[in-house]
Amino acid sequence: MTSAATAIDPARKSLLWLVAIGFFMQTLDATIINTALPAMAASLGESPLRMQSVVVAYALTMAMLIPASGWIADRFGTRRVFFSAIVLFVVGSVLCALSVGVGQLVAARVVQGLGGALLLPVGRLTLLRTVPRGEFLQAMSFVAIPGLIGPLLGPTLGGWLVQYASWHWIFLINVPVGLAGCLATLRFMPDLRGAIQRRFDGAGYAMLAFGMVAISLALDGVSGAGLRQVSVLLLLVFGFASVVAYWLHAARRPEPLFSPSLFGVPTLSIGLLGNLFSRLGSSCMPFMVPLLLQVSLGYSPLRAGLMMLPIALAGMAMKRFATPLITRHGYRKVLVANTVLVGLAMGSFGLSGPDQPAALHILQLLAFGAVNSLQFTAMNTITLKDLDGSMASSGNSLLSMVQMLAMSLGVAAASAVLAGYNGVFGLETAKQTLDAFQATFATMGLVTIASALIFWHLPAEVRAAHPAQPEVSGQG
Repeated sequence: MTSAATAIDPARKSLLWLVAIGFFMQTLDATIINTALPAMAASLGESPLRMQSVVVAYALTMAMLIPASGWIADRFGTRRVFFSAIVLFVVGSVLCALSVGVGQLVAARVVQGLGGALLLPVGRLTLLRTVPRGEFLQAMSFVAIPGLIGPLLGPTLGGWLVQYASWHWIFLINVPVGLAGCLATLRFMPDLRGAIQRRFDGAGYAMLAFGMVAISLALDGVSGAGLRQVSVLLLLVFGFASVVAYWLHAARRPEPLFSPSLFGVPTLSIGLLGNLFSRLGSSCMPFMVPLLLQVSLGYSPLRAGLMMLPIALAGMAMKRFATPLITRHGYRKVLVANTVLVGLAMGSFGLSGPDQPAALHILQLLAFGAVNSLQFTAMNTITLKDLDGSMASSGNSLLSMVQMLAMSLGVAAASAVLAGYNGVFGLETAKQTLDAFQATFATMGLVTIASALIFWHLPAEVRAAHPAQPEVSGQG
């Protein structure tokens, strides 16, 4: 990271490091928890197969707050909001460590998500307003590096802390980093506000947020939140109705959160739908794979965390091949074929068993990491490539929201499918639990393969004319 920063104005290095560390905190926390879930479940007296709410709450909270992050920063100032985001993140982390029940832990994850949701958008907005255009791409590339390091370090660090200390430390390590971040924010973060204070679309935000929460809760209810069928059905109906009501509302409002005119750009509308449905399958993998390895295959937390390294390493290595592939074959061919490969790679985990060699597990993880990385790069760039300056900010926020929503829905959907197969196969023996895992991986792989039909509607001639932009959402 140092070599990238030396070419940037020295006066901005401290700000870049501050934003980068904030981003690292967010991405690390999003991945460190997955290998710790079985240990947390045992400590809290819960089944490890019913811990999805801990992941869903964080991702869903982030998805809800992202649409409001720009307005909040313009209204209250970047320094105050960034400082508050770190404080919320640290307070949420401490509350997570102090939790003695799943309900308390979920509530604490919501507090943590409130802080995490503001760290990257506000930091990125600050750089957008302070870094010259000629240096902005370099600055974003620098800030994006922790987005790759976080998922690389998170599962292994989480497994190590669980095995040699306790799961509480995966949250407590945020405290000293957060305190240093608070001091750095007061010193280095400029206090920027919007030149024009536009009115916030509160009614539209309420409709959109309620829709996302209701749909996620409905899926979570299917997998074991205790909601009865009628409640799940009502949540789904009201959730989808609220989302539809938002778009009808946005069509009549002069300055909505997200204008329906965005969907007049074909690549954006196809890219967003493809993002949502393909990530609905693939985003469950960081949650499901550590569970499979520990619950059904008997891996220790540290070994399960180490087994996640091939995904991150293959993903990083694949970045350099994305643009040449898209330039040569076009977005449609790459995304249709690669979406099928992602689904097949996911489905291959349905063949996992206790007698499978570790080398074959690693090969599966490498294959999934490579094709999943190419998928994210291609989806993100096609979604934003045709937006003009007036739509870029809104389109980027909408993409970030869809990514976090897909993560939430993907984990909830996979948990619901797993619960359904547990009802079919039973939970009495380890073999029955493994059968449920295998069927779930196959099903979620098929969901991903089906999303390839969405990318078929892309124009065949659209190719990558420039190097793919750095992915700074934390999800790609």
